[in-house]
Amino acid sequence: MNPKLPYILLAGAAVIIFILSCMLLSRGRRLPSCESQPSVVEKTGSMSQSLVFADLTPEEMSQVVRYLQAKLGVPLVEASRAKPSDNCIASVDLQVPAKAEVLRFLDGGGARPAREALAVLYFGNQADPNVTEYVVGPLPTPVYHRDVTVQKYGGKVPYHRRPMLGSEYKQLGVFLETVAFAAAPTFLKEVFEYDRTNVAFQTTVPHGFQSGDRVTWFVLFQNVSGFFVHPVGLEVLVDHSSLDISQWAVSRVFYNGQYYKDMVQLESAYVQGRISVEKVRKAPWDGDFSSMKPRAPAAALFPVQYEPQGPRYSVRNNHVLFQAWSFAFGMSVSTGLRLFDIRHKGERVAYEISVQEALSVYGSNCPAGMSTRYMDGSFGLGRYTSPLVRGVDCPYLATYVDTHSLSESLRPRKGKASLCIFEQNLGSPLRRHYSNLQSLYYGGLVNSALVVRSIATVGNYDYVWDFIFYQNGAMEGKVQATGYPSSSFLHGDGLRYGNRLWEHTLGTIHTHFVNYKVDLDVGGVKNSLVAHDMAFEMTRAPWSPEQQIERPRLTKKVLDTEDQAAFRLQSKMPRYIYFAANSKNKWGHQRGYRIQITSFAGDHIPEASSMERAISWARYQLAVTRRKEEEPTSTSIYNQNDPWTPTVAFADFINNETITNQDLVAWITVGFLHVPHAEDVPNTVTVGNGVGFFLRPYNYFNEDPSVDSSDSVYFSSEQDAGACGTNPLACLSSAAACAPRLPPFHFGGFLNLSLAPPLGGL
Repeated sequence: MNPKLPYILLAGAAVIIFILSCMLLSRGRRLPSCESQPSVVEKTGSMSQSLVFADLTPEEMSQVVRYLQAKLGVPLVEASRAKPSDNCIASVDLQVPAKAEVLRFLDGGGARPAREALAVLYFGNQADPNVTEYVVGPLPTPVYHRDVTVQKYGGKVPYHRRPMLGSEYKQLGVFLETVAFAAAPTFLKEVFEYDRTNVAFQTTVPHGFQSGDRVTWFVLFQNVSGFFVHPVGLEVLVDHSSLDISQWAVSRVFYNGQYYKDMVQLESAYVQGRISVEKVRKAPWDGDFSSMKPRAPAAALFPVQYEPQGPRYSVRNNHVLFQAWSFAFGMSVSTGLRLFDIRHKGERVAYEISVQEALSVYGSNCPAGMSTRYMDGSFGLGRYTSPLVRGVDCPYLATYVDTHSLSESLRPRKGKASLCIFEQNLGSPLRRHYSNLQSLYYGGLVNSALVVRSIATVGNYDYVWDFIFYQNGAMEGKVQATGYPSSSFLHGDGLRYGNRLWEHTLGTIHTHFVNYKVDLDVGGVKNSLVAHDMAFEMTRAPWSPEQQIERPRLTKKVLDTEDQAAFRLQSKMPRYIYFAANSKNKWGHQRGYRIQITSFAGDHIPEASSMERAISWARYQLAVTRRKEEEPTSTSIYNQNDPWTPTVAFADFINNETITNQDLVAWITVGFLHVPHAEDVPNTVTVGNGVGFFLRPYNYFNEDPSVDSSDSVYFSSEQDAGACGTNPLACLSSAAACAPRLPPFHFGGFLNLSLAPPLGGL
């Protein structure tokens, strides 16, 4: 035997052990962490300029409160404990400067507009109770305030129009428990096993049938999780129009299809055995069928999207930059998420895009359900913005933004993670072509878009609000509805008004309407409205005159007046309708942005209705008007409680003024009809319940701007598609070989909750 053989074997074994060790170590080695910092660099000027639209800071809100307490000369009670006969601050929000001032600052080098706040105050402790709006400024150290109520609304706002405070809901809850229910102890105990803790309430609006009314139906539910679908059959009408709480009284009572004068009459009828009692099975605390607790065991984790080289967008204060897009964002107490100064490649496309109102009109054979018309802006789409849950409400690695508001309090409130921003790979091509004729190649671009999102929970419903920015210069406004369906107690001919969802639960038919304000500035402030569509024309084939051809041709029309530009809800509208600039693109066409609406709205309330003018914006799927500072919104928070004499009537905006070469605003209404069904239990799903609009470039550019995207993919039959230098997708194995840095999950949405639910849960 060769004496060197053992050494050779030992050396070989050592090499093998070394190789195996390396393999095992590399297999167990963790991937490097992905970059987490945005790689986008902003110009300081654009970020600084966007602050003209920024929400008030907590310190600014506090300064406004201190100023009003010192200067108004009247006592101001904390709104959360105010009686109707007290004075209080209902809300403090940003007073957006006039557009002309802002544009002089942004575009003309003018002075920065004064920063001001809009304060809404309730004066109940006066000989003439009213609601007053003050502009307070300049911030951060105010020295003046001016009453703008008459200027905005043509007169003082009557006190009965004020939106209800959380304190008034609490006082009504106390009234029901201590006064109303005390009159029917036997009925409540034996029918509902009432113990002062096992019922929840949901209220209705508007409050009555005529101006000055403040009379509200309260619907009783089992106080369990998802109580909205657990009606027990009892509804109570309370007259709380008096500023003296001791004067509040029960006006009517409804139980299981029968009406009673008051709770005393109900109790008497029950004791005498003259009531048809429908016992409702007691639900467990988790709500049973309405519970949202998981019913399936944990399984494989759902897909998680991440950014291997860090976010490709930046968020600085209230300014967002994404590829060619930039814009400022804010959160209004009443209307929620809004955007300003939206630009593409530095050129302004829109000055303002904002939600105006969310309306629901219900039907039922119960009094509360049949009289409900919710105008959610009066409760506060911004005020009731929900804290977002990482990984469900938005992608796990989205950027989460806190907001601050002052509503029904003397102190600002922080809304944790109330807005999220993220880039989303939509999993489909924005454009693509596979060529198998003449030349062989593939060209495509992934559809990756930036999303800005907030979610408002107003009572039973959750509205998911999105603004989406695409690489081809288009943007989208979208709302999706989810949450619990509202319900009535099933009795009599109830199935004429919806579907049965559970033993005693009627899911009631209702409409959803959402109104948006879209202030487009296409190629400048002055625009015209142009409609393009198609029509078939008959012609003889030039090469064969005996033959006839039907060919589509382009129709064109300039819409000159507001009346021509007001399209009724169910009417036919031109399929291409766009804001046209005074400039042309390379091919000689007027540069434009097209409005494309996605909606399947139900019918609008008949115009003969005494309250229709308050929601007259819902007559129109699209209405384009001249922009006016005195017409900033399509509705008012005061319309909800007095729709019979609306503070703002949108129908008055349309008065046949010329809209050619003017600063224009598009008012867009979208919606859907909802007939709740079994699959709405426990919750309505967002799938199929999303509506909105697109703003799409129409000859605005010389070509599709997404050709400049670095995400483009192209390779031909003559190239190696697997080569990193040819195809960026071939680089993924190395470029995306990292583990995302996932922050620990945290949710603070249940901390320091002081807001009374606006529509129930008293």
